[in-house]
Amino acid sequence: MAEKLTHLRNDGTAHMVDVSAKAVTARVAEARGRVLLSATAIDALRSDTVPKGDALAVARIAGIQAAKRTPDLVPLAHPIAVHAVAVDLTVADDGVDIVAEVRTADRTGIEMEALTCVTVAALALIDMIKAVDKHARITDVRVTAKAGGRSGDWREGDPRE
Repeated sequence: MAEKLTHLRNDGTAHMVDVSAKAVTARVAEARGRVLLSATAIDALRSDTVPKGDALAVARIAGIQAAKRTPDLVPLAHPIAVHAVAVDLTVADDGVDIVAEVRTADRTGIEMEALTCVTVAALALIDMIKAVDKHARITDVRVTAKAGGRSGDWREGDPRE
């Protein structure tokens, strides 16, 4: 038997799930993604010669801001308190790796905030670097870990999955 989808009513229409009876617990989610870039763009990031300025700093701030604004962008996401956001951008030989960790103490998970953080950081990076690399591409955005809440802890590659 198929598991019931929580965001659908019996008639198939979408609705926001009621989480008011759930306990407030500490929760954390980690998400990752990549922006694939040309060698020219990598050189510009490494030599701090991106024409628009500090692309990595702008992307980091955009990611933090996006995590806090997730319910404005994702229609059925709950407005929850975002207590901490850490965004790391690492320049690699073929692009930039983005890792976000988002924390809360609330009634529902924070995975969507982590995903939004990574995605908007990637978009901001592309906006900053597009004069140097018109073919930049976002790839591999995913939740890689979560902790807290009723479903417990999970990490990408966990053999229990």
